[in-house]
Amino acid sequence: MSGDSPKVRRIRQRFCALCGSLLVCLPATHVCAEETDVPDSDVSPVFQADYGGVGLLETPTARMAPVGTFSFTYSEVDPYTHYGFSFQPFEWMEAGFRYTQIGNRLYGRSIAGDRDYLDKGVDVKFSLLDERTYTPEVSLGFRDFGGTGLFSSEYLVANKRWYDFDFSLGLGWGYLGSRGDLGNPIGVFSERYKERIDEDTGQGGDFNLKQLFSGRTSVFGGIQYHTPFEPLTLQIEYEGNDYESEPLNNPQEQDSPINVGARLQVNDNLTLSAAWERGNTAMLGATLSVNLATIMQPKSDPPPVAVGKPGAAREQGQGWDEAAKQLSANAGIATRRISRDGKSLVVEGSPNRYRNTAEAELRANRILHNFADADIEQFRYRWVERGIVSREDVLPREPLPADPFIVNPGSVFSDQDYRYGVASVASSSKRAQRETEQPLYDDFGKVFSWRFSPGFRQNYGGPDGYLYQVLAKLDTQLKTDDHGWFSGTLGYTLLDNFDQFDYIADSDLPRVRTFIAQYLDETELGIYNLQYTRTARLADNWFGMAYAGYLEQMYAGAGGEIMYRPFNSRVALGFDANWVRQRDFDTQFGLRDYETWVGNATAYIDTGFKDVLAKVSVGRYLAEDIGTTIDFSREFESGVRLGAFATFTDAGDDYGEGGFDKGIYLSMPLDLFFNKSSRGYAAVGWQPLTRDGGAQLARRYSLYGLTDMRAIDDYWENYEDVKR
Repeated sequence: MSGDSPKVRRIRQRFCALCGSLLVCLPATHVCAEETDVPDSDVSPVFQADYGGVGLLETPTARMAPVGTFSFTYSEVDPYTHYGFSFQPFEWMEAGFRYTQIGNRLYGRSIAGDRDYLDKGVDVKFSLLDERTYTPEVSLGFRDFGGTGLFSSEYLVANKRWYDFDFSLGLGWGYLGSRGDLGNPIGVFSERYKERIDEDTGQGGDFNLKQLFSGRTSVFGGIQYHTPFEPLTLQIEYEGNDYESEPLNNPQEQDSPINVGARLQVNDNLTLSAAWERGNTAMLGATLSVNLATIMQPKSDPPPVAVGKPGAAREQGQGWDEAAKQLSANAGIATRRISRDGKSLVVEGSPNRYRNTAEAELRANRILHNFADADIEQFRYRWVERGIVSREDVLPREPLPADPFIVNPGSVFSDQDYRYGVASVASSSKRAQRETEQPLYDDFGKVFSWRFSPGFRQNYGGPDGYLYQVLAKLDTQLKTDDHGWFSGTLGYTLLDNFDQFDYIADSDLPRVRTFIAQYLDETELGIYNLQYTRTARLADNWFGMAYAGYLEQMYAGAGGEIMYRPFNSRVALGFDANWVRQRDFDTQFGLRDYETWVGNATAYIDTGFKDVLAKVSVGRYLAEDIGTTIDFSREFESGVRLGAFATFTDAGDDYGEGGFDKGIYLSMPLDLFFNKSSRGYAAVGWQPLTRDGGAQLARRYSLYGLTDMRAIDDYWENYEDVKR
């Protein structure tokens, strides 16, 4: 840049020349664990940059975190405070979102009084080339993509490792390249790339595609040194931002483009950071990280029961009710029926403890062996959820069978054979099948059940700052038969600060969600759900569900869903339609005037790639807008599912701030936190804004979830792991 002093230009030239020559010339004596058989612990670590995402301090690198890593980064460098969330769903992709609080700028007194301005942004980075002996790792990234664009940048960066040193060199556009050291190399293809035009982003949320890779560029780079003192890593970088053109007309003084810093790894999950940036400003920060793909908790489940001679338990006077108790306590099977069909013993129920069904079945085999007559040759497990038979697994009698096989339980309605493993079993109708079975045990279970639990809701990112609510929740259920039940959730607010929820954004759509402030403020004791639900098997591979009542906090009504889900198919199709009416703000029994029809056609696609599930919905939303929702999620081996969604509708400019609905979510097995196995899950989600466009009805149950056992998934891999 012409305004640079000769000293600054010399620093830049020498620093970038050093990084560039090392990237090109140095052979990677120490590339990566996979390529050189170097232990993982000896590979130079990666850290989150100030904004979040793997990098040095202010600049990104080409490196990626281990697959499944989730990181939260906090950093303070005046006048900015950054809160960054970063995810590594694949080896080749990093994604995240961040908040940047600008301490010397306000939202505006008419909006949020004296609260500091808070910018929201989405970042993404893709690995283009893996590091090899004579080639660097190369990545392409986008900062503040689809946000307000205040810090929007595009960059191409390369890294090369040499022993305990890691060198990076990159080219940045936008914020990362605001120094403008170089002309735009892409400008040779079109004149429009030579100048970066600041488009009006409105209130954010639009993809500013015309800005991508436009304008002058700057080089950036750095060196990371992993010291012999294992927890300590040192960093030095040259950045391409000049700080004279900061967003919101907020220039900052910069004495040097060189930043220096240190990282101290306190343990595997916590890293502390300190740096001297711009030649005049201190940075302090911390990062919390966890690998969602490998997280686990050692279990202290009861050992499988000892195996006696066939029928020994019955000879000792124990009945089938005792067998059902053992199936529940040791195998984690809530048993509805036990019956005999020729030389088969049939257990009908649902798994309620082990996420791995092979674990439940092999434990159950031992129990049933001790109760079954000597002429029983096989055990059949008919898995049922809310009255829907999903599948039937057939195992030979041996306590530790070597050759199990699964049949399509669906088989309950057709005469088709389904081959899996080493054998197939002809199917028959459910009614005829049960007529041939001799009942040994039948228990409807608890008619009424309840559960008391805490609840927590939060919202951050709006002009009102951080908002929270702590609830005491009472969940109840009353079963009418195998296919029908009443469910209810009562919530009492224990603690909240929603009296600070003042800002209500303008909306040109019906206020179907932006009344959230009134609901939260006026609800102390609320009926969050009170509905009756019924399920049915409609035909071979077809399932149905109907429901009516107070479906969620904001809406009451009635609706239904049908689903086509073939056994062990990668594709399922669901269709739901609902008539709903808006509820009163106190979340009691009253209703408001607004009513509408909503519904979706949804395709669920198991891609077969990295355990990724794709969901595509087309339909009508609560504000009567028409559109589509695209949802991708990945399930890791730990059972954790990480997903993101985006909804685009015909609301157009009427949508307002944010442009379209989007968010991320995380579903985690509860047994990751306890030493006892559990099939329970806890889910958290984040949406940057609550708007009316693209708003969906929050249905309590879905047929895809209720028919989850239709998929075999990793049964055979799990079976081999469980064998003792």
